[in-house]
Amino acid sequence: MTVTELLSYEAALASFDPVMGLEVHVELGTKTKMFCGCSTELGAEPNAQTCPTCLGLPGALPVVNEIGVESAIKIGLALHCEIAEWCRFARKNYFYPDMPKNFQTSQYDEPIAFNGYLDVQLEDGEVFRVEIERAHMEEDTGKSTHIGGATGRIHGASHSLLDYNRAGIPLIEIVTKPIVGAGDRAPEVAKAYVAELREVIRSLGVSEARMDKGQMRCDVNLSLMPKGSETFGTRSETKNVNSLRSVERAARFEIQRHAAVLESGGTIVQETRHFHEDDGSTTSGRIKDNAEDYRYFPEPDLVPVAPAREWVEELRKGLPELPRVRRNRLREEWGVSEQEMQSILNAGAVDPIVATIEAGADAASARKWWMGELARNANEKAVSLEELPITPADVARVSTTSWPARSSRASSPARAPRTRSSRSAV
Repeated sequence: MTVTELLSYEAALASFDPVMGLEVHVELGTKTKMFCGCSTELGAEPNAQTCPTCLGLPGALPVVNEIGVESAIKIGLALHCEIAEWCRFARKNYFYPDMPKNFQTSQYDEPIAFNGYLDVQLEDGEVFRVEIERAHMEEDTGKSTHIGGATGRIHGASHSLLDYNRAGIPLIEIVTKPIVGAGDRAPEVAKAYVAELREVIRSLGVSEARMDKGQMRCDVNLSLMPKGSETFGTRSETKNVNSLRSVERAARFEIQRHAAVLESGGTIVQETRHFHEDDGSTTSGRIKDNAEDYRYFPEPDLVPVAPAREWVEELRKGLPELPRVRRNRLREEWGVSEQEMQSILNAGAVDPIVATIEAGADAASARKWWMGELARNANEKAVSLEELPITPADVARVSTTSWPARSSRASSPARAPRTRSSRSAV
């Protein structure tokens, strides 16, 4: 199925209701790996940060990283989850060259956090609640580099190189319950959810959650139900999507692709798919396994994890102000509308503005600089505001001078996002 064979988005939504499930993997910012003492620092020579444990050599025994467990609990609490009083690790058995043990140490039917939710705000101010099924601990795999192919993937490659430095780095996988009722806004909900989740993770200080560095990756599961049906269709899973824009595009493409297949009388194959940044399309990867195919069984070399309730409550009390609460507080303090606050958020200007105010500037001047001249400069250089060679302290020092006389294009605030009519969240 090529891009030209897709059903139009409007036609797809006229006949079907989308059902999504989002699986987000977050690499934790611990100093050592999840089950051994190897460093997690980026940039080392390939295979330099390995040991018998993370390489799965005979006789090597794992030990759980306490900070990894603490970070998992913090994430669960921030997502309004219940924290398990007792849970354990399991072996997820499958073969792939970048996984030296031939199984992944993960959690299966006993995750550390479960039954939560995250409220996300869409561009027009509507709030949509995404329910969380679970957040569980596991380890990352190594990295494969395929040589000789045209696409950088294994198909067509002459050989592959393996780097196990990443194998064993702590991961938290956050899995939503089926997301229904979003209708034509499903891709927007997916993007907003991952964006809000990233802000939550960063606010907790447990990960930088840089999608461009692979520290946060999203698998987009999607199926379609005929209008009026309550039976979920067969799903596809688009793997390792690594930007907010791509999450939205992947969901939209799969809605159109599924609809075209179903309208033509075809059958959706349960499979993993690869996302292509250049044209926003997806292509088939492999047939998707079910849970029973992984032959999960309890990890015999690790004791169960039983977080003391006193420890959990101590972590709960130490949680920072969560991003959405903080944004609402700042919006009231700054006297801006929800639409203006959304523009500030989209520009990545919240933290620079806060830091500029803390350095002595008034709120209006700080917003004017970061959302005007500096936003224009960042856009021209294709960098984030925080990558500009100017600090909030610098902006605070010059904020008392007159606003630079430039063209209206240069000095006007960043354009607010397009709005849509509000509707009730499901």
